[in-house]
Amino acid sequence: MAATTTITPCSSSILLHNNNKTNPFFHSLNPKKPSLLFHPFPTLSFFPSLSSSTPPPPLCAPRVYTATIEYAPPAPDSNFHHEISRLKALRLKLSSSTTLKQKLKILDSDAKVKFFLNTHGYKKVLSSLGLGLNELFLVKSMVAAGQDHVFDMGFGFEDREMSSVKTALYSLAKIIEKWDFSNGGNGNVGRENQNGGVLVGEDTQQDFNNLLKVLGEVEEFYDCIGGIIGYQIMVLELLAQSSFETQSINNSNHLHESMECQFLEIHPPIGCDLSSNTEYASQAALWGIEAREFLYFKLYGKQCITPVAIMTSSAKNNHEHITSLCEKLGWFGRGRSSFRLFEQPLVPAVSAEDGQWLVRKPFVPVCKPGGHGVIWKLAYDKGVFQWFYDHGRKGATVRQVSNVVAATDVTLLALAGIGLHHGKKLGFASCKRNMGATEGINVLIEKNLDGEWAYGLSCIEYTEFDKFGITSGHRSPNSLQAEFPANTNILYVDLPSVELVASSRSERSLPGMVLNTKKSIVYTDYFGNRHSVPGGRLECTMQNIADNFLNTYPSRCFKGVEDNLDTFLVYNERRRVTSSAKKKRKPLDTSLHQTPEGSLLDIMRNAYDLLSWCDIDLPEVESNDKYVDSRPPFLIFLHPALGPVWEVTRQKFSGGSISKGSELQVEVAEFLWRNIQLDGSMIIVAENIMGSTRIDDKGELILQHGHRCGRCKLCNITVLNDGIDWTSGDNVYWKHDIHRSEALKVILHGNAEFEAYNVIIQGNHVFEVPDGYKMKITAGDSGLVVQMDLIPQNLMDNGSWFWKYDTKGSHILLELVEL
Repeated sequence: MAATTTITPCSSSILLHNNNKTNPFFHSLNPKKPSLLFHPFPTLSFFPSLSSSTPPPPLCAPRVYTATIEYAPPAPDSNFHHEISRLKALRLKLSSSTTLKQKLKILDSDAKVKFFLNTHGYKKVLSSLGLGLNELFLVKSMVAAGQDHVFDMGFGFEDREMSSVKTALYSLAKIIEKWDFSNGGNGNVGRENQNGGVLVGEDTQQDFNNLLKVLGEVEEFYDCIGGIIGYQIMVLELLAQSSFETQSINNSNHLHESMECQFLEIHPPIGCDLSSNTEYASQAALWGIEAREFLYFKLYGKQCITPVAIMTSSAKNNHEHITSLCEKLGWFGRGRSSFRLFEQPLVPAVSAEDGQWLVRKPFVPVCKPGGHGVIWKLAYDKGVFQWFYDHGRKGATVRQVSNVVAATDVTLLALAGIGLHHGKKLGFASCKRNMGATEGINVLIEKNLDGEWAYGLSCIEYTEFDKFGITSGHRSPNSLQAEFPANTNILYVDLPSVELVASSRSERSLPGMVLNTKKSIVYTDYFGNRHSVPGGRLECTMQNIADNFLNTYPSRCFKGVEDNLDTFLVYNERRRVTSSAKKKRKPLDTSLHQTPEGSLLDIMRNAYDLLSWCDIDLPEVESNDKYVDSRPPFLIFLHPALGPVWEVTRQKFSGGSISKGSELQVEVAEFLWRNIQLDGSMIIVAENIMGSTRIDDKGELILQHGHRCGRCKLCNITVLNDGIDWTSGDNVYWKHDIHRSEALKVILHGNAEFEAYNVIIQGNHVFEVPDGYKMKITAGDSGLVVQMDLIPQNLMDNGSWFWKYDTKGSHILLELVEL
């Protein structure tokens, strides 16, 4: 966000991101489980006033005052203060050195490194490993950062209370002080060799190699703040700040005394409400249409492929899973060269008590992904921005893979269109916030710094609410969460603007650094013991890169400031913007929030909103609590290529009904529904949904839009069958893994066509149409009449009929063309 992230550049591209904060993804895909997207776009100008648009109520909440951003509180803990000062002095010395030898000499003079090398024979150990200068630098940097316990299973040998087990290990460590890694060995336990050293098992050697890899990634990625040393400084500063803020919340007078003349205010932001300002939403979607390849082809007759960048991580085999999924699905007909997967580094988890790295066993610190905010610097380091430019992209949309509704209707297209058309640097897609949800809020920031007034849209993470005095609970005077819209981690970004920040080689490239210690770190140690320790890891928040795009004014602005900012925001109905499947539902859990089951219900609600507008009668989806222990009212899955904007999809459906407990699955883009009565299951699946594949000049299998598509027309028919076996205990509805008693199933191979007119289709039926044929079903005296004809040769490529797309003003109109 394991979660995945995607980036899609516009003009366009995509960036995807994972939910467990492991993979962002730049993209314009239509996967059933979308990722974090980043779409690059070309830039245009003109920006009409958005303040006149109807915002979601209410948007006039009281201002929230906080301390100046520049304010540095006194360290509440002398130990933290002393360690931070020591490490900062060491970082300064290292930054002034130009060679590894000089840096190693500085590290060797550090008191902690000296003590480590002279204890338990570690100096001889390191010398016997044959490490290069860079590897020695990594190990000694970790020791200088106060993390030498990573070598001794995390207990340490001095000044700590040791159990009998630890005492035995201490005695063992004394015996094997002189380790010899050069000869290898079998098993995990060291044993003496003929030269008086110790043979170390292959597993131990691998653990040590993995440790070097982790250290190398931390040193490289966090080079902008001082590598390993800088990482630990930031951890300790955030721990100290957290302690100070806890005190300040209990003593607000002290906080305001520290503000001096500088201050920050946050206000509810104003933006375009896509759900009410439908004309503007349609126009904005047309501006952003290039991000959806099939719709673009149908409108303009040209093929375009959106480059997709996906940030992954090694946590829970996320990188391997995403790669294998893309390979299995043939890279979605876009070709391998249209994808860029880049893996984020894992970072050490620390104890909230003392900032010490948590350890599973010797050489194996507990590591977690560094948060979705690492996507920007990582994308720069890995050449992703240049890759987008090479594909002719200038902007991108960003979304998380766990959010399954982000691309619903016009939301993503309008976001990209506004950002691109008006030359914005960053935009948020937002919606109403659910109280108590683990999600941040979007805010309008107002700052006064050195006499200038700065404004911009940004985000406050839910973990930071206490810092801003934003509390939960409706009765609290500071309970302002409901007044602010939700941050959904759906962004539009201008690629050059973001790259400028990502390449800054400063803290700016790591936006919104936080250390969330409100959740315990759970891990299992070397002995199989399970630990739950208050702690966290240094994280960056992707959306807070917006803090780099504030606009400054010589005097204070009181109204309409959003119109001229480099940042912007659009609203829509929550179920059309965000519904994240972040966690598995527990058996006795009475809430479906952020579970796959809850996301499925939002998809069904969207299906209801879409089809009920088409004069199709179907049951409404009630609140989630109605379905905690029961089935959904129906299952409807419509392929995005039917639209994806609802204005297009709705012209393909008209009249009829879908009864409670029915199932409709339409996996074909060229489709017509006219007055259909469905009571049971109807499944229509095309092999060529949007076109057929061909080998391009690079030898890649590429989907050719509109070429030899499957087609289906249904007019005035009734479908009656027993459908889904709702009594089956094996049904997993959100996976669409269900048992059926009966169904009408239509399978279209290649460019096959299926038509049914004025007929009742009752019971279990499978109509499988071969490539190159049209099947027609009508009513006869003795039942169904099935007619199979070969498609004329001159119609093989484009079909016997098709939907012609055109634009009229800001709208897309469809015309059914019969050949």
